[in-house]
Amino acid sequence: MGVVNVTPDSFSDGGRFLDPQAAVAHALRLAEEGADMLDIGGESTRPGAAPVPLEEELCRVIPVIEHLAGKTRAAISIDTRKPDVVRAAVKAGASIWNDVSALTYAKDSVEIAAALGCDIVLMHAQGDPRTMQDNPVYEDVVAEVTAFLGARIEACVAAGIARDRLIVDPGIGFGKTLEHNLALLANLDRLSSLDCPILLGASRKRFIAALDRDGPAANRLGGSLAVLLAGWRRGAAIFRVHDVAETRQALKIAGAIENAQSPR
Repeated sequence: MGVVNVTPDSFSDGGRFLDPQAAVAHALRLAEEGADMLDIGGESTRPGAAPVPLEEELCRVIPVIEHLAGKTRAAISIDTRKPDVVRAAVKAGASIWNDVSALTYAKDSVEIAAALGCDIVLMHAQGDPRTMQDNPVYEDVVAEVTAFLGARIEACVAAGIARDRLIVDPGIGFGKTLEHNLALLANLDRLSSLDCPILLGASRKRFIAALDRDGPAANRLGGSLAVLLAGWRRGAAIFRVHDVAETRQALKIAGAIENAQSPR
């Protein structure tokens, strides 16, 4: 899943793809590099980010989705919490709703998701983007994240959403300390009990700098690939990344090593 931030304030590439033409060109480049999905977002959810008005978010993402529809084989995902944005995005050509609130932001999100018939990414987050990193606290982060996602899955199924349309995301960096992030990554395989594909979104995130050295987010490729491979070994099936070509190469080589026969 290639990241396309149509925003002025995303943590990794804020402003570079705010212009619709730049965003479309970037998305097509990611597809050429091997992205199976393109995640289009018009509201940053980085720590401390302010909400974006509905009309502004629509103006950012819908022209991009309309331009991409029919121009790429990659599935188009809309990264938003707002049902009205999803309605317009699906009409424009999106087929996946990636929601950092796990369909809790609006009271009718689950019902709208059921009616739209798109695939859904349910992500765990503690708090909202403005406050989530103030003081995140858990007794057992792995158990609590797993239980939350399990409850959201059941709410979706009860509303008529087929389980095979659901994807779960532990929400690395969303209301988690460094220790919480590491615990989730080390125990990612426990999410397999939910019987849904696991999406891992850790590309370029700040916890990588906390483990090594701080600097521009674009300099965190090595750490991003390390997290990617750790997640792949623990059952992650979808990877939300900024560096598509490098990610596909890392997975291809790791897979070849895992599948190699011992010499006779």
